[in-house]
Amino acid sequence: MNIWDIDVHTESIVKLLVAMLFGLFIGIDRQLKQKPLGIRTSMVISIASCLVTLVSIHAYDKFGGAEHPTMDPMRLAAQIVSGIGFLGAGVILRRGGDAISGLTSAALIWTASGIGIAVGAGFYVEAGYAVILLMFAVNLVPLLIKMIGPQVLNKHEISVQIIMEPGYQLTDVINRIEGPEVGMHKKAKVTGRTIRRIRIKDLEDGRQMIDMVLSCSDRDYATEVYNDVKKIEHVMSVEVEQL
Repeated sequence: MNIWDIDVHTESIVKLLVAMLFGLFIGIDRQLKQKPLGIRTSMVISIASCLVTLVSIHAYDKFGGAEHPTMDPMRLAAQIVSGIGFLGAGVILRRGGDAISGLTSAALIWTASGIGIAVGAGFYVEAGYAVILLMFAVNLVPLLIKMIGPQVLNKHEISVQIIMEPGYQLTDVINRIEGPEVGMHKKAKVTGRTIRRIRIKDLEDGRQMIDMVLSCSDRDYATEVYNDVKKIEHVMSVEVEQL
């Protein structure tokens, strides 16, 4: 083993450590928010992507040359980008209707692989800037939008399932939820609740089930929606889930 080989191995170890560190940053952010992408997963993705990139590059140095003019040093790295999409698809959840969660985590899985590829190719500074911009985009930008952005951008969805007594007009319930008066006090004008999706189903004994998705302000919590709907007359049970 000559001095050049030692330098190559040392540089590879440094690249793997940097990739692990950047993956750690992404994982900590997701772990603090209790999202599907955790610390171990993000570090494994970054390290593995960096390793495959290193293998691809050094394989070209070792086996390439005039005898292999068509050998592409980034061919293996290119396969990471497409292959990692299957892993990202595993964290995307469809909760019913058009309510989907996990898209940010899936995007960060793909991004963690990109950061590993960048570090493996030797673009330390670019990878570092990418991590900083990611943390800014995922954490600070939503806070700025919440503080100074328009109200239409500061909304979240709540799934509400209601069981009604037999013979009650369902239209009255819908108007009470979306109208100016909910639970005997005016709150809808403050919260700005709107029904995005609704499904009605007949149950046994003449009861009816209303399954809806409400678009609410960020200050309108699931507990408030539950209390308001529970106060509506002829409501037998209420189930609320924040999407």
